[in-house]
Amino acid sequence: MFCDASGDGIIAYLSGAGFRMGAEDKLEMNENFAPDKDYGELLGHSIYFYSKDVGKPVQFTAPEYALKDITKIPRLENINSKEHGCKYWWLEYGGNLDTVHDTEKIKWELWSVVYGVWDHIKNSGKYQDVENLTLEWVGLIPGKRESRRFEGYYMLTQNDIVQQHRFDDTVAYGGWAIDLHPAEGVYSEKSGCSQYHAKGIYEIPLRCYLSKDITNLFYAGRIISTSHVAHGSSRVMATSSLGAQAVGISAAYCLEKKITPVDLLRKEHFDEIQNKLNLRGQSIPFKPIDLKKNLVRDAKIDVSSVLVLDELSFDDGFIDLNFSAAQMLPMKKDVKYQFEIEVDVLKSTTLEIELRYSVKPENHTPEIIAEHLDIRLHSGKQKVNFAFNESLPTDQYGFVTFLKNENICLNVSNKRYTGIVSVFNKFNEAVNNHGKQIPPEGSGFDGFEFWCPERRPSGKNISMKIRPGIDAFGIQNLFYGYTRPSFFPNAWVASLRDLYPAISINWAKPITVNCICLYLDTDFDHPMESVQMGHPENVMPFCVRNYRITTNTGKILVEKTENYQTINRILLKKPETLTGLSIELEHPSVHVPASVFYVYVE
Repeated sequence: MFCDASGDGIIAYLSGAGFRMGAEDKLEMNENFAPDKDYGELLGHSIYFYSKDVGKPVQFTAPEYALKDITKIPRLENINSKEHGCKYWWLEYGGNLDTVHDTEKIKWELWSVVYGVWDHIKNSGKYQDVENLTLEWVGLIPGKRESRRFEGYYMLTQNDIVQQHRFDDTVAYGGWAIDLHPAEGVYSEKSGCSQYHAKGIYEIPLRCYLSKDITNLFYAGRIISTSHVAHGSSRVMATSSLGAQAVGISAAYCLEKKITPVDLLRKEHFDEIQNKLNLRGQSIPFKPIDLKKNLVRDAKIDVSSVLVLDELSFDDGFIDLNFSAAQMLPMKKDVKYQFEIEVDVLKSTTLEIELRYSVKPENHTPEIIAEHLDIRLHSGKQKVNFAFNESLPTDQYGFVTFLKNENICLNVSNKRYTGIVSVFNKFNEAVNNHGKQIPPEGSGFDGFEFWCPERRPSGKNISMKIRPGIDAFGIQNLFYGYTRPSFFPNAWVASLRDLYPAISINWAKPITVNCICLYLDTDFDHPMESVQMGHPENVMPFCVRNYRITTNTGKILVEKTENYQTINRILLKKPETLTGLSIELEHPSVHVPASVFYVYVE
């Protein structure tokens, strides 16, 4: 995507200057990790397909162009009749061709592969229960992973991702692994991808989206200014969408201010761009929303209650400790916490417990072991009390960690809270997660363990009593300026015992209000993937669905029901002069208390 922010409007460009393919990137990776010694080769294209059980036998006759010799696919054993769509991302081709001008040739080769694979599934006799399956849909346009990339005022590199470099002009961020594929794609003898992860998210500066050669040109999407290796992460859709929003806001700002894109690199301009983006939910790391433009800054705020998390209830049964598990909790520095848990022990054994934390407070990788405890347990159900003599060096998430022990089951809770999550040291082969990252020597990547949340309805919090209670959900979060959990929950959370949670905002003298904006929790840890993975919910369980906003005189400004949006921006039909607002909320459920990240009034 290109945008021309000239005075005549925003114009789409289909080509441009500054083109680079990636041959210069060979110093960034050692060749043990690289797809090939030819560093000019690129990531290929893929075409997806979907199958459907129609409830009666369906015959399939392959078209003439379908791949006849299926053994040309070295990873033939990975073909599975139960999978479709994104699961077949590895049906990839074209990385060693011209991925711009050979797209039609690549498309036909991918069609050949897809129809050949489906012919193999239906007619080889090697798969069970395929008689009723039909080929429901095959993509028409190959999805590109890499083609042109363009040079900006800064080029994002592998080191920026791995070291999580900070930039003054950050406008977007990413979290996907550096994900490189062999150029031969589906015909390669190698693994379909090599993925290596950083320990947390990384920042992308505005300079990566600005052409250094054309004064009024922006880049967004796959083509931004990155090295070939960094592109392996920045190319994915969620990251690209953040960049596209940054470019859209920046282009509009240039038109408004009658400036060129390079002028945005002055601090007064990129500060304004960052704030505009954050008000739209960009959540740029370490860049809170500017409170100076929020009328709440001059108000007195009261709330009906504040959650102090002293217990994760013992009410949802037990889970096996077949994998190490940890409860993430926002802990205060220099505080020594005590805990009580409940276990069911199959036979006498030792429970190993650790207090862990991340080197960088903004990360969620429990790489540092502050303290290790060994607790001897007898068989049967029992409460276990323990305390840590060590504490965390700063306010950040700590991990109360229970190491793998197949003789132990942990009691779990049906209560869920904003910014509170359990994580597990499991594995996910689809993203090269084998429980621990062991990178090739000299690759520039760190080795560390993977601790990830479980998809709902699994992933229950671990039942425990906590002393002192976790006090991280206070009123100050309502104007802190962060609209998602990061190094702390960053949200005001009401007590579940509070039947009528409410926020009261009062000014010393009358003000005029045009707009009220609430930032709610739609759970940033669990995507609602409806196509590939499926999802047990229609609305994220943390999201406040019903609320009402009234003036201090009782006038109803808005009454919302069945909300499912993160950002609720209420534009008043006409300006209201008032001295107070009341925001009355309902708990999303009996298991989840109401929470709000930020309140913005203008």
